[in-house]
Amino acid sequence: MLSALPIGALLATVGAAGLAVQALCIRYGTVRSQSTQALLVVLAVNLTALVPITFVFADPVAEFTRRSLIAFVGAGLVGTMAGRAFYYEGIKRIGASRSEPIKASQPLHASLLAVVVLGEVVTGLHFVSMLCIVVGIALITWETAQNGLTAGETNASALLFPVMGAVLYGIEPVIATLGFNAGTSALSGLLVKTVSAAIGFVAYLFWRRALPALLTYDVAELRWLVAAGLANTTFLVAYYTALEVSTVAVVVPIVQSSPLLVITLSALFVGDDLERISLRLGIYTLFVIAGAIGVTIFG
Repeated sequence: MLSALPIGALLATVGAAGLAVQALCIRYGTVRSQSTQALLVVLAVNLTALVPITFVFADPVAEFTRRSLIAFVGAGLVGTMAGRAFYYEGIKRIGASRSEPIKASQPLHASLLAVVVLGEVVTGLHFVSMLCIVVGIALITWETAQNGLTAGETNASALLFPVMGAVLYGIEPVIATLGFNAGTSALSGLLVKTVSAAIGFVAYLFWRRALPALLTYDVAELRWLVAAGLANTTFLVAYYTALEVSTVAVVVPIVQSSPLLVITLSALFVGDDLERISLRLGIYTLFVIAGAIGVTIFG
């Protein structure tokens, strides 16, 4: 019988692959389409998959308290909605191979928030790990400015989109932890996060009178966006299940390797008109990954 560690590692590997596939599918699905269209499709796929899974394997009605419900709604609006919106726009503007490493810096922002809000202490290894992330992002920014961006983008300030996405992704787990501490399961928390994000995003687009009609989608790109939704759902279920059956020290290093998968897949299968890959980008990405793993394990 397999132990929890190999199962956790396998699930984490599936999660990392899901993240990488999602990023590349979003890249292909937003050449002509808007990132808002991508987010709507991904959220719709999330809900289609998570609703039956959650009600089969969990009891969301009985698990929630007022505190946990508020926590997961907040996490959904901050990370699942706003974080993804910035991250997807970053992929559209600068490509998956640069957005994914920057998004991987999210443990840095979560750690800084914990220090400021919760009064946590930064250890020596924790500080070195945080420094690695900052250096890695700075180098990626420099490399991007030197080599140019993708798909007609000429302003390095577009890097602010994945940076903002990473900040919001970093805030999300701090809020969600309040819900998990109240005894809510991962699946139930994921469902509420996704529902709140979908309702919030549709309401925002309706208020802006920017809700896209189905007929406005490019059929070819819609297929990529649906695939991105399936990949994202796979990541969510695999990642949270891995954390339940294994340890952070096993799961996080594997999941945080997703930027390298994105770069590898981009170099092998994606044309230069969409992704510009360099050896330096791969090396700089290692700084961010090492730092993200260190912040999570030593924090």
